[in-house]
Amino acid sequence: MTAELVRGQNHTLPQTRLEIRVSAGSPVVAGATLGDERGIVRGAEWVAHPASHRVPGLEVSRQAAADHRLAVDLDALPDAVHRVTVLLALPTGAGQPGRFGAVAAPFVAVTGLDGTEIVTFTLTGLDTESAVSALELYRRQGAWKVRAVGQGYATGLAGMLADQGVAEAARLADSIQEAVAAGLARSVPPPRTPDGERVRHPAGPAPSGGGGAPPAAAPPEEPAPPRPDSSGGRVDYAHPRRQTSAPPPAPPTAPPSAPGQPAQPVAGDATGWSMDERLYNQIWGMFEDLARAVAAYRSAVDFAGSRMDQELDQALSDPRARIGGAGERARDQARAKHDELTGRAREALDRDLGQLAAESAVVEPALPAAYAGWDNPVWHGYRVPMENPMALRIGDLGLPEDPGLRIPLLVRLPLERGIWVDSGRTASDAAAVTAGDQLRTLAMETAVTLAARLLAVHPANEFSVHVIDPAGSAAGPLAPLTESGVLAGPPAAGAEGVASVLAHLTRRVDLLQMAVRAGAADALPPDLDAGEQLLIVNDFPHGFDDRTVNQLRYLADEGPSVGVHLLMVADRDDTRAYGPVLDPLWRSLLRITPVADDHLADPWVGHAWTYEPLRTPEGSRVLEQVLSLVAAARRALY
Repeated sequence: MTAELVRGQNHTLPQTRLEIRVSAGSPVVAGATLGDERGIVRGAEWVAHPASHRVPGLEVSRQAAADHRLAVDLDALPDAVHRVTVLLALPTGAGQPGRFGAVAAPFVAVTGLDGTEIVTFTLTGLDTESAVSALELYRRQGAWKVRAVGQGYATGLAGMLADQGVAEAARLADSIQEAVAAGLARSVPPPRTPDGERVRHPAGPAPSGGGGAPPAAAPPEEPAPPRPDSSGGRVDYAHPRRQTSAPPPAPPTAPPSAPGQPAQPVAGDATGWSMDERLYNQIWGMFEDLARAVAAYRSAVDFAGSRMDQELDQALSDPRARIGGAGERARDQARAKHDELTGRAREALDRDLGQLAAESAVVEPALPAAYAGWDNPVWHGYRVPMENPMALRIGDLGLPEDPGLRIPLLVRLPLERGIWVDSGRTASDAAAVTAGDQLRTLAMETAVTLAARLLAVHPANEFSVHVIDPAGSAAGPLAPLTESGVLAGPPAAGAEGVASVLAHLTRRVDLLQMAVRAGAADALPPDLDAGEQLLIVNDFPHGFDDRTVNQLRYLADEGPSVGVHLLMVADRDDTRAYGPVLDPLWRSLLRITPVADDHLADPWVGHAWTYEPLRTPEGSRVLEQVLSLVAAARRALY
């Protein structure tokens, strides 16, 4: 039976191999410290955190996330360790909540390897604190216990580490937050609205792969490892949170399916006020389903491997088993059981993947232009829209367990952060076989197709595109934009052109911010374009000086709030002369690549997803045709 602890209560731990699960309403940093009998942390090597996620007997997450799983093996801790303290902290930086009082109360559970909860603790009553000691596992008279602590620190992570005796706590806290900021920069932002719960239909006797974001009142939980049932050791691979629920009133009804078979998927199978919103929520539900299904599979495989290792250690610890064939039989049995468990886990994953593939096949043809790939027939009947879109597709995501299943990567509009198309050589296989000049060309082509999509999905007078191309090196990739006449002006070249465009957009941001603060929108100059603005910057930092670099940073930080957005095409290695000055700029941008690369992470379990940019079909002129319609609509207005 699960013990629900309150602050100060303790509970005996029945086993030494545990998982600690954390659920929070927004991304938090999860870590742990090891303490001696006095609770003192003897050095940084006794602190597990995202920049150093493993210490003996303990492993934590590598990035800030709303959900965490910490693996603990108390028997593997150093003999000098008598205490393990689980720490939570809020990430620092712009846009972060800054205090636990501004977010949902974190929930912590200590479970066995089979997913059974031993104790739970909800950290209520926090306010100005930005870091908290959540739980404490401690050794008392040879037995391990857990205590609910809930001690918050308004002084943040540095104050909490200093309180545990960590030397140079402030420096260690800074290094942790730097690693967290780098991780957040590569994380795909989750949907801004909490009402994207998917419809779940009965799926017959087999566990279903369709499960979306849980309601706001119940924070999402990480998938559990395989759970032995009470019928004799068989393993249940069903996701613990994937339960059927009554469909909301808005989505369409799925067609009837044969008895014992999963329900047939339908497009728009999610809540929302419009079809676009339902499709958006459905796609994000598919994204989460795939993340959690693969997490459950990987957890099951890890569990099977750990169980085999335990059984082998147990069998070979007896000297008598090393004589004759007993040891070999024990090894064969352990491997056979491992293969059975991993095989059943793969069957469950394949079932989930099959349902998601069927859903994707139904959803893709129903997508509006803003969500559709360039090969979608919706572009053949394209008309310039009259309303701003809800979101935009900027690429596709996939995992190695099923390379053929692609989930559209949708970002909400207006953009909350700029986009950086990395033209440098990355560690991916696709980048390794692509020449440097070709990478730069592909990066600019990726930026042009993104800009074209943004122009195409907005009303004709609601979106403008500016280009900075200091050396004129992108004339070829820019041809669809320049030849169609959809740009706000010719691409700016040279240092003077760079300075002119940045001065114009910086002035716009300043005027709009002053008008918003003063509540005087009617006082804006009549020549000010009130529509959204996109600035494409190629070959950065060529053509930039210190002043224009600062203006660019200002636009990246302040522009999105007043409708000015950056689309950078750059190789970070080209900016090494600036040192760490530009680190905040790179972290503020969503990084994508012109070729396939596994650099993006999901906000639920932190998988490394393979991102692929959207490209027009070979030989197709869909891009030019769409832009010609946009240009005609713009000319008709002026």
